[in-house]
Amino acid sequence: MKPGHSDPEGETTARLLRELGYKVEEVGVSKVYNVVVLADSKDEALMKAEEMCKRLLANPTKDNYTILVEGEE
Repeated sequence: MKPGHSDPEGETTARLLRELGYKVEEVGVSKVYNVVVLADSKDEALMKAEEMCKRLLANPTKDNYTILVEGEE
């Protein structure tokens, strides 16, 4: 999550872990999408994944994201 945005789920989780006796400084909650893309190359897969993030998967106002392309060239 980008700086300046709160993570209420992470904050609650951290608080509850502390209440259970764990020494936790911070908890961040994130989402992971595993998408299998049909493409002719890794470059094309990366371009399609970037477009998917911008159009649907990520909120550009508050979300950071990383794309990892695996598979054969």
